[in-house]
Amino acid sequence: MQSNSADHKLDSLVFDLVEWIAKEPRSYAQTMEAWRTSCPRLPVWEEAVDRGLVAREAKRDGNNVVKATQAGLRFLKQMVRSNAAVAGLK
Repeated sequence: MQSNSADHKLDSLVFDLVEWIAKEPRSYAQTMEAWRTSCPRLPVWEEAVDRGLVAREAKRDGNNVVKATQAGLRFLKQMVRSNAAVAGLK
């Protein structure tokens, strides 16, 4: 089981990934090049997919595109609000 700081770190990295994808759809190859890891302690891509925050979509030309889902966009808004609230307490 992960500690709170590990959960926060993973959430921060998942946020970075979803934010990066939300800016514009990315090819699956581009996403894997930038975000795939073989480290079992840092499953950023896998975590984002498991949470339903990003999804891979097959295009007619055979290429795969990765997009932020509606849940992913809600996650981004939630994290921004949460971070703003924490910053307001400091």
